[in-house]
Amino acid sequence: MAIAVKLDDLLHDRRMTLTELAERVGMTLANLSILKTGKARAIRFSTLDAICGALSCQPGDILQFASEQAKGDRSRLAKGAQADERPAERESDKEIFK
Repeated sequence: MAIAVKLDDLLHDRRMTLTELAERVGMTLANLSILKTGKARAIRFSTLDAICGALSCQPGDILQFASEQAKGDRSRLAKGAQADERPAERESDKEIFK
């Protein structure tokens, strides 16, 4: 998914536990955990409003757009060179040795 949830960072910055946030917001710990881990597929505006109120933040502090292409680029860098990239590298080597 292209939306990243930065709830863990905000909780850390505010020195607040997920349990404490759950009590302030009136949500179950399980539902907040699903949101925090990025497994949630949706969030209600009323929930976002309550979280922002409890953390004194803006919705953009919690949610961040991360494009799918950027995710793919980071994955490729983390894994090293892909097999399909090696032939292109060999082609460039041929250009050098001509």
